[in-house]
Parts: sequence; C-alpha cells; structure tokens
Amino acid sequence: MAMAMELADKLLLVLRSYSLPVWATIISGLFVAVSLSLSIYLLLNHLSAYKNPEEQKFLVGVVLMVPIYAIESYISLVNPTIGVDIEILRDGYEAFAMYCFGRYLVACLGGEDRTIEFLKKEGSSGSDAPLLGNASEERHVNHPFPMNYMLNPWPVGEWFYLVVKFGLVQYMIIKTICALLAVILESFGVYCEGEFKWNCGYSYTAMALNFSQSWALYCLVQFYAVIKDELAHIKPLAKFLTFKSIVFLTWWQGVAIALLSSWGLLRGPIAQELQFKSSIQDFIICIEFWETTLQLTAL
Repeated sequence: MAMAMELADKLLLVLRSYSLPVWATIISGLFVAVSLSLSIYLLLNHLSAYKNPEEQKFLVGVVLMVPIYAIESYISLVNPTIGVDIEILRDGYEAFAMYCFGRYLVACLGGEDRTIEFLKKEGSSGSDAPLLGNASEERHVNHPFPMNYMLNPWPVGEWFYLVVKFGLVQYMIIKTICALLAVILESFGVYCEGEFKWNCGYSYTAMALNFSQSWALYCLVQFYAVIKDELAHIKPLAKFLTFKSIVFLTWWQGVAIALLSSWGLLRGPIAQELQFKSSIQDFIICIEFWETTLQLTAL
C-alpha cells in the first residue's frame, strides 16, 4: 500500500508539471471541431428522415461513436489525470456501438424473429455460399484456418444466431469489466497503462480484450457471410468494412503505440512532447475521426 501511494504521488507530481503543447491543442481541437460538425450534420440527416426507426435507431447509436470518441479523446489529451476514467466511457461506448451494428443488420432482416426464421430456412436450403458448406442436407458455416481445427462447423439456424448474439454481448460485458478493473488497479498504482509487464494490470486486460474483441468480430464476419445476399440492397460489404475498421484498427492502434513505446521506438519530437503513451493515442484519434465520419456516411 505504501508503494502504491508513493507511485501515485510521483504520478501526480509529473502530471502537475505536464502542459500540453500549444500546437497539439490547436491541431487536435480543429479536427475535433470538424468531426463534431460532420457527425451532427449526419445525425440531423438521419433524424430528419426518420422513416425506419427500427433500423435508424441503431445507426444513430453507431454514428454517435464519432462525437463521443472525439470529445472524450480531446478531454483526455488536455487533462491526462482523468485519462483512465475517460477510457471507461470511450471503451464502453465502443462495445455498445458494435452491438448496435449487429442489431442494425438484424433490423434490416426484419427483426429478431424474422432473422431466426430466415436462418432456419437457409439452414435447410442446402445451397452453397462462401464460407458455407453442405453436410447431411443442412447448411453449415465452415471455419477458416486455423479456427477449423478448434471449432466444428456451425449449423445455420437459431443456434447460430444465438452464438453470434452472445459473441457481441460478451464483448460489451468484458469491455465494461476491464474498464472498471483499470480504474481500480490505477488507484493502487498497478495498472501501468501501456506497459506490458507481469506485475501490471494492463497486460492482462489487454489480452482479455484482444480475445473478446476478436471473437466478437469473428462472429460478425460469419454472420455477414450468411446474410450478405439477403441484404444486398443495402450494400452490406461497405457498411461492414467501415465499422470493422473503426473498431478493430482503433484498438490495435493503441496496442501498437504501447508496444512501440515499451520497445523504446517512440523517440520522435511529437512523441517526446506529448510524453504520455495515452496522449499519443488520444491525439491520433482526434485527428482521424473526421475521416471516420465521412466513412459513416456510407451507412
């Protein structure tokens, strides 16, 4: 406990002496303003043409990810002392946004009951499709290498839908638990954000989140493979790739920054001036999310 208090005092001393460079404040602020303007415009377009509420309410949930991420990243960049607390809100909403996207696809199929009915029909059709096979007159989802050595083919039907749904829900649960653990461990000075050490909580939460997110995205990929022809009228490939890149690349971007920092490879002037690994991630998110808003117009 004494060691944790000593580490906390040293961290507070460093944070009090930390001042965000003016250039970082201005550049990130401008990009955040652009992101907010574009996302608000996109949200107003959806709300002004709110003709399919069962579908659009989930789209609104996905689009809200942009202003939430942008604002929270900017606040965390300006004030790193609340970075871990901000990360809870940001990560929690990311998990919710993934759930919204899955629910959006289900809504486009006519709702949960019609989706299950469609999957049961597809499961007994015996037709061939990419990633799908025909076994005993029942349609199955075949897993790519190396997952095919760990999982049996999934029969298309209600059970398959429940697997996909649980894959999305488990990510929301694990993401929330890991975020809360981060705050608790940070208060004892043993979280060590961005540091891959055996005595740091970040290492274990990062591994858990990596597995959880990868599984959720894998379930979405398999679900997309089954329903893509049925939803061809809404161009699901563009929507799927857009959302997948937002969630997956943002997460791995943070992990990559942490790894490069731990290996001593972040020695450029920008990295040196920002000082904190979390600040580098926040700064990049502030810049890149205006482009994310443009990608979301495809939704």
